Amino acid sequence: MTISAEQAAWFATTFDQLVGNVEVAVRGKDRPVRLALTCLLSEGHLLLEDNPGTGKTQLARALANTVQGSHSRIQFTPDLLPSDVTGVTIYDQQRQTFEFKSGPIFATIVLADEINRASPKTQSALLEVMEEGRVTVDGVPHSVGRPFMVIATQNPIEQAGTYRLPEAQLDRFLMKTSIGYPDHTVTVELLAQAATRDRSATVTPVISANAVAQMSTLANAVHVDPAILAYISHLAEESRRHTHVRLGLSVRGCLAFVRCAKTWAISQGRTFVLPDDIKDLALPIMGHRLILEPEALFTGVSVERIIDDLLAEVAAPTERV
Repeated sequence: MTISAEQAAWFATTFDQLVGNVEVAVRGKDRPVRLALTCLLSEGHLLLEDNPGTGKTQLARALANTVQGSHSRIQFTPDLLPSDVTGVTIYDQQRQTFEFKSGPIFATIVLADEINRASPKTQSALLEVMEEGRVTVDGVPHSVGRPFMVIATQNPIEQAGTYRLPEAQLDRFLMKTSIGYPDHTVTVELLAQAATRDRSATVTPVISANAVAQMSTLANAVHVDPAILAYISHLAEESRRHTHVRLGLSVRGCLAFVRCAKTWAISQGRTFVLPDDIKDLALPIMGHRLILEPEALFTGVSVERIIDDLLAEVAAPTERV
């Protein structure tokens, strides 16, 4: 499938409309909103990690309300069971048959609020559905449909009563980003609208679930030159060799780079990926996948610094293959 310039222009226009719709609830945060929509249209899952009160839930709800599909919210707590997420099979005495009752994971967009408060057993219930788009209960697989996206939130400052996400589950999130506090002008604007308790409730759907799937198919057809693919591979290889890195970028992370770069490129009206697209997406894609050595953490080395070093050391391609 080859994308025309008209199709790319339509995608970019629609993408901007979605951004504007979400920003009704999340003001002054253009980049996090664009990253969240890129994650949705790349058919991946998003992890929002930020301080309390920065609008993580507002962004997730606004994104869910923008898509005309089914939405659900799961409040993760220490006593939450895997069956509370995926569903359970019960026996119907009248029909004398076993019937599957689907859980809240069966929705177009699922908000997993404060995911790090659930036990590792419950967290692992998301591994299969995030990777394969289905859950298996009593040996029977059940598809969650398409599109499907999990938006998980967690607070980095709270340690009591929380369970750190394992590396295997972190790798299944296509991106990880934060929102941050608004600037002075936006803060004053929000304070003037204090009577509005939930701004995301004012967000109305502007796109159907089928249209999201069509846009995802269109993004998959964006051209990626072999030189760009080699650039991504070199970044991954250098991340594994870095002195301060214990676990570098995986092949799944490289695939995430390609998928997101395609969507990022067409959202700007282009039918091809540029090296700058890879640089723009380096932190949200690599930030949660690179595991540093304990000595590096002790000396104050950050993941952001490692990524900057990698982008500086690995030369970006200047010519097509």
